[in-house]
Amino acid sequence: MLVSYKWLNELVDVSHVTPQALADKMSLTGIEVEGISYPYEGLKKIVVGYVETCKPHPDSDHLSICQVDVGQEEVLQIICGAPNIKEGIKVIVALPSARIAGNEKIKKGKIRGEVSYGMICSLQEIGFSESVVPKEYADGIYYLPEEAVVGDEVFPYLAMDDAIIELEITPNRADALSMRGVAFETAAIYSEKPVFKKQELTETTTKAEDKVKVKVADEKDAPSYQIRLIENVKIKPSPRWLQNRLMNIGIRPINNVVDVTNYILMYYGQPLHAFDYDRLDSQEIVVRRAQEDEKLTTLDGERRLLSEQNIVITNGKQPVALAGVMGGLDSEITETTTTVALESAMFDTAAVRRTSQQFNLHSESSARFEKGINVATIDEACEQACALIAELSGGKVLQGSVKASQVQAQDKEVMTTLQRLNDYLGTELTVADVNDIFAALGFGYQEDGGSYTVIVPPRRWDIAIEADIVEEVARIYGYNNLPSTLPSGETVAGSLTNDQLKTRKVRTLLESAGLSEAISYALTSEKKSMQFTNTSSKLTHLNWPMTSDRTVLRLNLITGLLDDVSYNVARRNEQVALYEIGRVFYQADDPKANLPQEKNHVAFALSGRWTSRDWQSKEERVDFYQAKGILEELFTELNLADKISYEKTTALKEMHPGRTAEIFLNGQSIGFIGQVHPTVTKAYEIPETYVAELDLDIILKTKPEFTYVAVTKYPKVTRDIALAIDENVANQTIVQTIEKAAGKFLQKVTLFDVYQGENIETGYKSMAYRLTFVNQEATLTDEQVNKAMEKVEKALTQQLAATIR
Repeated sequence: MLVSYKWLNELVDVSHVTPQALADKMSLTGIEVEGISYPYEGLKKIVVGYVETCKPHPDSDHLSICQVDVGQEEVLQIICGAPNIKEGIKVIVALPSARIAGNEKIKKGKIRGEVSYGMICSLQEIGFSESVVPKEYADGIYYLPEEAVVGDEVFPYLAMDDAIIELEITPNRADALSMRGVAFETAAIYSEKPVFKKQELTETTTKAEDKVKVKVADEKDAPSYQIRLIENVKIKPSPRWLQNRLMNIGIRPINNVVDVTNYILMYYGQPLHAFDYDRLDSQEIVVRRAQEDEKLTTLDGERRLLSEQNIVITNGKQPVALAGVMGGLDSEITETTTTVALESAMFDTAAVRRTSQQFNLHSESSARFEKGINVATIDEACEQACALIAELSGGKVLQGSVKASQVQAQDKEVMTTLQRLNDYLGTELTVADVNDIFAALGFGYQEDGGSYTVIVPPRRWDIAIEADIVEEVARIYGYNNLPSTLPSGETVAGSLTNDQLKTRKVRTLLESAGLSEAISYALTSEKKSMQFTNTSSKLTHLNWPMTSDRTVLRLNLITGLLDDVSYNVARRNEQVALYEIGRVFYQADDPKANLPQEKNHVAFALSGRWTSRDWQSKEERVDFYQAKGILEELFTELNLADKISYEKTTALKEMHPGRTAEIFLNGQSIGFIGQVHPTVTKAYEIPETYVAELDLDIILKTKPEFTYVAVTKYPKVTRDIALAIDENVANQTIVQTIEKAAGKFLQKVTLFDVYQGENIETGYKSMAYRLTFVNQEATLTDEQVNKAMEKVEKALTQQLAATIR
């Protein structure tokens, strides 16, 4: 919402405060100010000029040589290329050394051999957006009014000596989507009284109801709908004051009728629409739902295929406008229009919103119908528009308004007490203080012993309950004036729970391993949600998703991390190591227990380089063992390492079948680790990537067992064993077999060599292990160790069909 400071000053006296001070005050009272712009800022030496003569340039078919009076002793020669340049007009002139839009400096120069002392400017060249320049001046220079004084600065004639305040209006404050609404708000802030002048409406004796009939099929779609007729209008450009006012608030002037509807829209917040009465081809207007596959060509020239969700204005037979959104092309106001049918209405909020979104047609009118309008000024806005159109076009307003439906505006009564206001706000306001605030807001009230009945006018339809009244008192009193207090009562020292402490430790350990934390969206697509999980779960769908790729709650963290990896790789970050601690959402198939269950997971992804090449080390790419090493370090620090086991798995189709392991804690599956399948990494456009995901809830619930073992006083004994074994037998299986057979003196088993190739039978591999034995109470004898090794060899050959080498 763009607010003209000068226009606002006409409605409520703010001459005693600067635009910046006003903006600061409004921000403190609940309406956010996006910024303030000054149209003349950065411009200088731009004056009114009078074109005395204009003749074609001898060496150009589109340039003109103009002699321009700029109020100096000598007339200036200026070369101009605008197609609408002519003599006898007053124009915008940038003198030599002037600054125009974009901080461009104007210099004296030669154009096709002729000297040019300055520049005749268009509106765009002095800072106006192309979207607001009047149509007749869109491709040329702008004509200043005849009363403009030659040599004066042009800014007052274009209302550029103003300040434009941009407000960010939240949906609950749609009352401020109008100049009157902003004036009421400003008046409340400064305890002023707004003044709204009305145009006197003169009607003819001819009744409008004799020339048009209006019907609403369902009053829920249009609770208020009326038509007024203005005859004998003459379509022409609006007066300069109206054009300037519209351009300053971001609206392009069209003609005197359309400009009035836009002016009233911004003044009252009441959308209006003007039809060419003669082009309606009917004396009947019917508001109804569109029929399925009915068609309408809107003002933007697009042919729209309608449905029963759309409310349309019809001539009794076919649609002529999309209610609350956009008019039809066949009934628009043109230069030949002589009779205007002016619509003022209130439409169903939800229907307008659906139509606006369906056709991607978002306008100032649809925004106000969607958020709500002041029902008390529907009639007044229409009357004032008729009066202004009649004045500017020479038309005559027919007697009466033809209404098909009508809403009765009513005040609301909300109860509160002085005690509750003070309790809520922590203040010590008096009855007089609160009375002054209600008076400033323009609210009526009845006070009896500190109990209030507040009468809220229809213009503040956002206020309905006591909490709204409390907010209004707080706003006007000043949020910055509310006292700051500490909570009262018994205080308890805060502390982290055991789960929070462990989660913090997990985060610290992963970051110490070189990973950075990422936070991904919990909402994802159905396809991504079902990846990287073998858990049976229904998907939790969002009823009204904003985008197609954010429709369901995730079942895994990996896809979000892969999106993050892809984002980094696309920006040439070749060293990516990310982790995330977050929730996944499982849902049981049982319809009686189908609420999603939140589970805490932890996951990480490694991609690209692990270390970069420098003068003393080689480049190292990420691999499975670096990822597994991070997990092993994590489990060791959590005192869970002796309870963890790994088993090869091919259950996850998104993971490499030969480089993926399932992770078990005390025999219970808690996640997986491995390489992302090459087809998946290709789809994400990322290099070889390794990931892991664990059920953090299970890890947190598992209590570590601490066993103290003293450093032995007796020597350790090591034995090496090499065996040839089927290549499909996992290392974990071999280690478990050795540990089971070796006896109580075995302390550790370490794999130190794996070989496949020459001298090893195809389908087999050679595995070499180092076994460490120790007796905490005595020195081990060779006989004890040899006996243990014999048991190990026997177990390996008989249970695993291994051949001892």
